[in-house]
Amino acid sequence: MAIRPTSANARQQRLLDELEHCGDEMSGQQLHRVLQDGNQPMGLATVYRHLRLLQQQGLVRCRHLPNGEAMYAPLGRDRHHLTCVSCGQTRVLPQCPIHDLTVPKEQRQDFALLFHTLEFFGLCSHCQSQQETAG
Repeated sequence: MAIRPTSANARQQRLLDELEHCGDEMSGQQLHRVLQDGNQPMGLATVYRHLRLLQQQGLVRCRHLPNGEAMYAPLGRDRHHLTCVSCGQTRVLPQCPIHDLTVPKEQRQDFALLFHTLEFFGLCSHCQSQQETAG
């Protein structure tokens, strides 16, 4: 039995709308700037608080870049990435290589799965060539 995501309040809905509109991931800082430039500004702490609540409600996913920055996207946007650990360059994978994988019920125990994240870390070709010339 899966737990269904709960509904968002007005502020959370504004964040969801911006995430949907951008078509990509956004950081809390980026969301804050967009809202500040619009007609309904929201404080930075409020943005992060509501993003955390949206995650807990199963409406938003978060991934962390090598520099520690958190990037947010709507849960329905199932994207996975290749990320360079040196420069932070990120490429979207065209499809999820583990999409059809499931966690056996006995391993899930009392967890209701909402989503998964998948990210591969390595060195982009530019950073590889820089390492080769330096070493």
